Formats: sequence, C-alpha cells, structure tokens
Amino acid sequence: MAYVADLANLELTGEERRRLLRDLNSILEYVDRLSELDTENVQPMAQVSHCSDSTEIAEPFGYASREDIHEGLRKSLPREIALANAPETDGTFFRVPKVIER
Repeated sequence: MAYVADLANLELTGEERRRLLRDLNSILEYVDRLSELDTENVQPMAQVSHCSDSTEIAEPFGYASREDIHEGLRKSLPREIALANAPETDGTFFRVPKVIER
C-alpha cells in the first residue's frame, strides 16, 4: 500500500492507508469474482460501442452522438493579453513553480 501511495505522491495518514487498503482489496475481490464467470460462448470485443454506418447497429448508441457545431467558436486571446497579468512569464509561456520534487 505504501508503494502505491508513493507512486501517486500521496501522503496518507494511518487511517487513510487502512481505508485505501480495504477499498483496493474489495476491488480485487470483485475482479476475482468476475473471473469465475463462464465466458466460453462470449465473443471477444475490441470496444463496447459500435462504430458503423449501419443504422441497425449504430441505433442503440444514437443518444451518444451529436452534430459538430461550430457556433460560438471564437479566437483565442492574443498571447500578450493572456500573459499580461501573469505573475511570471518568459514572454512566451507562463512560468510556474515546480510542484513535483522527484
């Protein structure tokens, strides 16, 4: 658990570690339960959504598609204006303090 927290750069209290360990174990137990399912007659899938021109296949996912609308698009701020109130800049980019110490 400490290793995972370290990878995520998390500082956890003892209680947080215990709770996270319990949650991770619960997830792993659930995955083990899934491995007990009989999937012998189930076709492998490359993806869960159907991408096809066929209305028959694409229809179930019709709710998830939308028209590409370009209304409301506008130009970005000019760089000089975007950087004008920045506490620190190199003239092209914002300069920010380093947040990861590794």
